[in-house]
Amino acid sequence: MPTRARGTWAPWIGLVVALLLVLVAFVVPPLFDWQVWARAPRSLGTGELPPLHGYWEPKLLGAGTLPAIALAVLGWRYAVDLADRLSWRRLLLVSYVVGLAWLLALALVDGTSGISRVLGDEYEYLRSARAVTDVHQLLTTYVDRIPSSAPDNWPTHPAGHPPGALLFFVGLVKVGLGGDLAAGLVVTVIAASTALAVLVTLRALGAEAMARRAAPFLVLTPAAVFMAVSADAVFAALAAWGLACLAIGARSATRGRCVAWSALAGLLLGYATLMSYGVPLLGLVAVAVLVAARSWLPLPVSAVTALLVVLAFAAGGFSWWEAYPVLNDRYWDGVAADRPASYWLWGNLAALVVCAGPMLGAGLAQVVGLRRRADRVVLLLVSATAAAIVVADLSRMSKAEVERIWLPFVPWLLLSTALLPERWRRAGVLVQVVSALVVQQLLYTSW
Repeated sequence: MPTRARGTWAPWIGLVVALLLVLVAFVVPPLFDWQVWARAPRSLGTGELPPLHGYWEPKLLGAGTLPAIALAVLGWRYAVDLADRLSWRRLLLVSYVVGLAWLLALALVDGTSGISRVLGDEYEYLRSARAVTDVHQLLTTYVDRIPSSAPDNWPTHPAGHPPGALLFFVGLVKVGLGGDLAAGLVVTVIAASTALAVLVTLRALGAEAMARRAAPFLVLTPAAVFMAVSADAVFAALAAWGLACLAIGARSATRGRCVAWSALAGLLLGYATLMSYGVPLLGLVAVAVLVAARSWLPLPVSAVTALLVVLAFAAGGFSWWEAYPVLNDRYWDGVAADRPASYWLWGNLAALVVCAGPMLGAGLAQVVGLRRRADRVVLLLVSATAAAIVVADLSRMSKAEVERIWLPFVPWLLLSTALLPERWRRAGVLVQVVSALVVQQLLYTSW
């Protein structure tokens, strides 16, 4: 097939494949009475809805429904034009304000509990954070409390992550923001900055035009359903800003600026590594950033700085490399052992499409269809992120719940939408916001 023909049909093919993947993933388990354990046995009383960690719960009208619909309509009508015409600073400001409003509106469909209920859950971080009185003791005993057989074992989420995540919430508690609602609002405010970090990265790499084309898809993302109050969205934001600093450092005109920005990138990425065991896979994206910038100067500074952060935690009592094998044992001792890889290896990808939106399929297919004619920066970043997703999926350490776990990868994959033909942009935004509204209004997503 000629390249031009591939470029014309690729988005349609990708969109159809993405929708079919989601449809099959939802239909197969109930149709064949296949128990895939999307939710743990303790929570199956309300049913499950694989590939999502949730269940069917239609809502007619919530506090955030009308604001969310209004934002969706306005975004469909104006987002593309504003992304093209606003000055860069105004684009960043508007992107943040609209993105934050989008996250809050969707969360408030469930009322204020849509912001507070997740973090207030006994399996999340806040209850453990409120009990912390000695950080040093926390670090020195952290690994011992990971096994489910430990007398004082950590709840699911603290056990499944390095202590950097828990310490974030300890900090919120110490400054008086440790309430369920207050912490949820803080998480949402931070999560809304992720799109800005990705836009800044593209501009630093000389791809401002691509940033503007991707902006509506990054801001009005269906992932907002899962980002508001999800701690993984904080990991995503921190890592995204680390990559943005890396890009700025790589393109800095002076060595001093390069060192400063690279060191900041190392600090952010190093701490992000201590918040989630999956973040190191973003190292592939970091390499893509340096390749796109045609500069390896930031690498030694950022790598050493990130390593120092990890070693500082080790000196304090927590060693990442000792904790991961212990976590692996707990993971396979739990529900993960019952989740069939024969479903989740592709069911995970369906959950990713639900999170990122159907236009992810169109965008990725366009990347493949254009190949060498695609924008170099976008091609590098999207390809590296796709490779990271493949590794994460094949590791089988992310069976189910990836609509939350893979949030750090979603915005980088959505850069593929910048390559869509002009006639697809406004319609694509409509598809995305409608998919977000459908998920939020019809499903209980657990996040």
